[in-house]
Amino acid sequence: MDRWNLLHPGQERRTAWVTDRLAERPPGPVVAATDYMRAFAEQIRPAVPSDRRYVVLGTDGFGRSDYRKALRRHFEVDRQHVVVATLAALAADGSVPASAVTDAIARYDIDPDKLDPARA
Repeated sequence: MDRWNLLHPGQERRTAWVTDRLAERPPGPVVAATDYMRAFAEQIRPAVPSDRRYVVLGTDGFGRSDYRKALRRHFEVDRQHVVVATLAALAADGSVPASAVTDAIARYDIDPDKLDPARA
């Protein structure tokens, strides 16, 4: 798309597929969670509209688990951490109170003082 736009300056600019899909959705943050390194999901950041908060969770570092469920928990990309990341983004945007994040952290038994898994 970028190359096409560069080489066709007189024609209508093309937009990325993800940009078009997000335009169809209600406003709010975009949260990407992956079993790969964060850099994988960071590749689409230029296609995410700048008026949307983009939060990426990924498994940066070395895994220390036999099962995918344990890997996701260790690297904080499991469903509970996705909920907390989403609520934190919504709170940062002023859509929900910060107490919603605190409540989710307690509900999902997440240790906010745990060492960053990329350094653990």
